[in-house]
Amino acid sequence: MSIRAAALASSAMLLCFVANHTARAAGCESLATSLTLDHATVDAATSIPAGSFTPPTLPGATTSPTPITGLPAFCRVQITSRPTSDSEIEIEVWLPTDWNGKYLQVGNGGFAGNVPYSALGNGILRGYAVAGTNDGHVDPVNTDASWALGHPQKIIDFGYRSLKETTDKAKTVIKAYAGNAPQYSYFAGCSDGGREALMESQRYPEDFDGIVVGDPANNWIPLLAQHVWDMQALLVSTGSYIPLGKLTTITNAALAACDAEDGVADGVIGKPRQCHFNPNELLCTAGENTDCLTPPQLAAVKRIYAGPHNSEGQSVNPGFLPGAEAYAGGWSAWITGPGPDVSTLTQSLQYGFGSNFFKYMVFDDPNWDLKTLNFDEDLAIAYSKPVDGQALEDVLSSVNPDLRPFSGHNGKIIQYHGTTDAAIPPGDSIEYRRSLLSFFGVHDQRDPANTVGKFYRLFLVPGMQHCSGGPGANNFGQGAPLADSDHDVIKALEAWVEQGRAPDRIIATKYTSDDPKQPALFTRPLCPYPALATWNGNGDSSDAANWSCH
Repeated sequence: MSIRAAALASSAMLLCFVANHTARAAGCESLATSLTLDHATVDAATSIPAGSFTPPTLPGATTSPTPITGLPAFCRVQITSRPTSDSEIEIEVWLPTDWNGKYLQVGNGGFAGNVPYSALGNGILRGYAVAGTNDGHVDPVNTDASWALGHPQKIIDFGYRSLKETTDKAKTVIKAYAGNAPQYSYFAGCSDGGREALMESQRYPEDFDGIVVGDPANNWIPLLAQHVWDMQALLVSTGSYIPLGKLTTITNAALAACDAEDGVADGVIGKPRQCHFNPNELLCTAGENTDCLTPPQLAAVKRIYAGPHNSEGQSVNPGFLPGAEAYAGGWSAWITGPGPDVSTLTQSLQYGFGSNFFKYMVFDDPNWDLKTLNFDEDLAIAYSKPVDGQALEDVLSSVNPDLRPFSGHNGKIIQYHGTTDAAIPPGDSIEYRRSLLSFFGVHDQRDPANTVGKFYRLFLVPGMQHCSGGPGANNFGQGAPLADSDHDVIKALEAWVEQGRAPDRIIATKYTSDDPKQPALFTRPLCPYPALATWNGNGDSSDAANWSCH
């Protein structure tokens, strides 16, 4: 078959999908009574008119959900799956009236606990039939793990089972409603959703054709231990805490040392792993002030950059990279808390995630104190903690480099990670890529034979914080859809899966106030790791066209 004939056949098939779906759209409500699912019930099936949708308010929520606006008409299907006697997995499937013939499953964040409605909305804006889950428990803020205490089946639901339940139930709903199975299936998630994305490729390699992995929490136990490590660093003494004013001092010093290494001094460290910023230069020499660090503060900063180590000096997890400590959504949100002193440390997200994980999933003790965590014996306990006959590590982590089954059916993965992420260090993603190369027998990190690169590519995002935001170019379609595959990571994945066009660069944009409705400040190419972007030395440095990947 010629390329033109194949394209026409594919278009005809897609039109058939859309026509079939449109013809059956009036049957949305009937799914509540006509559809039979294994160990699951359809709680409601509702036709939602075009316009806005307000997500339900979860029990315990202190604020009202924000309406999602500009949506097309869709069929909303609500499902509860109970694969065990202690499981109650909430699933939603949204089917747009004008369906593109494809399926998108979206991931969660934190400890999950709520359906990711915003991501569902972005999915139907793209024309996908889209589904998401609360991972088997209710938590309006994503940081509480008390639901796990005494409930090993719920931990398994969170770890991986809810993912499979969602996939299987959603595909059944799609076929019953549209009359066709999806032509292609995709998964996209960031943070815990990135962990889930890699889990899909490793546990359920046949379920998806393409997967977007963002800033993944896939190395779960070392990561949550790192959160405790950072808290311990700030609690060594009463003088170890780093107030907000000094975060600005640290960021400015890091930028002065490393900002221009990519050819442009623009407030973004474009080559952070080549940055040799030495925080010792900030040591106070003539009394304390906001422009320097006291010895206890300096020690805390160096520990956070270094990452956790055991008693023998062996690294447990990579440390965080410098360059945006003072930026909104950075250290004050994740590490130090909002200040002005150590009394607000408990408000940091790392404090919440680290303490909740070890209290409720490892030690089964709500009174456990994170200051007591030992990075030898206690981590060994965490790794081997039994969960219904499995090790906790196997339930939660997605670090298996054996992607032969996934790549064997032509599956593709695009992974990205912000270099100034203060929640999950970018070194975690770099390490996963390294493990893939090692498993597939590639000894050159540039993968010159394009062995792993045939199905997996990692893109570091200089100056992006956790999944979004930060001083760098941080918008590339990981949220709402953008114009084309050069600027939109999900469309780039589609082009790779459906047309065989591997992504050699993705263009990211920095908008005023990080609002795509505001003017663009600059664009940058995101490069397949280990390449990073460098300004060519001529032309407008705010235009990605004048940057090259090296």
